[in-house]
Amino acid sequence: MSEIFEKVKTIVSPYCKNQEALAAATEETSFLDDLSVNSARLVDIVIDFEDEFDIEVSDDEADAIRTMGDAVKVINAKV
Repeated sequence: MSEIFEKVKTIVSPYCKNQEALAAATEETSFLDDLSVNSARLVDIVIDFEDEFDIEVSDDEADAIRTMGDAVKVINAKV
């Protein structure tokens, strides 16, 4: 899980406006509230997850990704 978490952090980094929050991120860290990622960029992040992990994320699953932990759970279930 921690390997996936670190990859998620790397993928999110270019979209993140709050790099300090990203450096201290936990599974509860919110993409929108804590990392200041806008919702349009969250779509790009999910596409990057699909490319990096060679998975397909459904619209419902993507809608449920709000925190770093949510992303790790979805990815971990598919790899």
